[in-house]
Amino acid sequence: METNPATGTGSLLINLKCPACGAEYDAAQTNTFCIEDGCNTTLFAQYDLSQALDKAILKDRPASMWRYRELLPVIGEENIVTMGEGFTPIIPVKNLTEDTTGNQVFWKNEAGNPTGSFKARGIGMAVSKAKELGITTIATPTAGNAGGALAAYAARGGIKAVVYMPMLTPKVFKDECRLYGADLVEVDGNIADCGKLVAEGAAKYGWFQISTLKEPYRLEGKKTMGFEIAEQFNWELPDVIFYPTGGGTGLIGIWKAFDELEQLGWIGSKRPRMVAVQSESCDGIVTAFNGGQSAAEYVDGGFTIANGLRVPKSFADKIILKVLRDSQGTALSISDSEMNDALKEIARKEGMLIAPEGAALWQAYKKLKASGWIKSGETVVLVNTGSGYKYLENIEI
Repeated sequence: METNPATGTGSLLINLKCPACGAEYDAAQTNTFCIEDGCNTTLFAQYDLSQALDKAILKDRPASMWRYRELLPVIGEENIVTMGEGFTPIIPVKNLTEDTTGNQVFWKNEAGNPTGSFKARGIGMAVSKAKELGITTIATPTAGNAGGALAAYAARGGIKAVVYMPMLTPKVFKDECRLYGADLVEVDGNIADCGKLVAEGAAKYGWFQISTLKEPYRLEGKKTMGFEIAEQFNWELPDVIFYPTGGGTGLIGIWKAFDELEQLGWIGSKRPRMVAVQSESCDGIVTAFNGGQSAAEYVDGGFTIANGLRVPKSFADKIILKVLRDSQGTALSISDSEMNDALKEIARKEGMLIAPEGAALWQAYKKLKASGWIKSGETVVLVNTGSGYKYLENIEI
């Protein structure tokens, strides 16, 4: 990775800013979320986008998320903890043409990332920035994939990892954490219960928490999906993007990426309609969107085969709902049986074993196409967030 020795990565990071109240925080310090007057909002990294950056800088750079390093928060190249995450492929739907007639439909397939999911992006970024800030122990609650990613990246970065995971999570996710050397705590409850215990442990032992959207940098890793979608579509954004929404970091990150690219002049003002897809087990965003509410209620209907979607209430629910409305998007929920059917259909017709969270998107796409919400001629991207191999324990063959 070529850099200017005088500037390290060349990051244009300025500070952190609360999108709700406008409070600014020093990015050279360790921060979590906005604490002004009980604001409790995710902090966004801000960059000097007035700089004259040309898309030509990407030529010949490594095909990883770090190719966009000027727009990422790590200052010193020596602090980057990487295993080649990012620049995942765009794959057209090839054989299910009865469902795609009149549209171009693509998968953004995150399954090939280290540890098998998109979590490698956000966790890789958070661990890298934690290393830069001198943090020695990181803790997180997880529904599965984030825990494995943290365990792996912490091992590579020489940082201690503490992971709290629901007991109902498939065994492979637990084994993964233990193999990477993390301290794993199984919890008889959901990810929100795990989050409470992480907060207690952090207060007692001084761990740094990287709970979803309660620190600024996982978002910065996830936003690189937006950079890649723009680049892979030759800087013309698709019409619709479907995203499986538990915590919603990626959905918010993709939207942030498009805003930054427009400020740089790399894309125009056109935006895709964003679609949040949830499990019927935890569909607070769907209910709030359909009800015209600005915030979601806590909803937990129990087990779902898409354990990444068992998030009773996102910390950034207000931001997610704003993105959906600003983009003229929508939200819908999918049952476990529908996910299971879609997963098998895609495996047997397309040769892809995707995560149940990704399978939910296929069912959501078919519903919105049948209703006419997706129009003829539109280009659609479905973000499959992980590999189905890690979920085999949950799937009915």
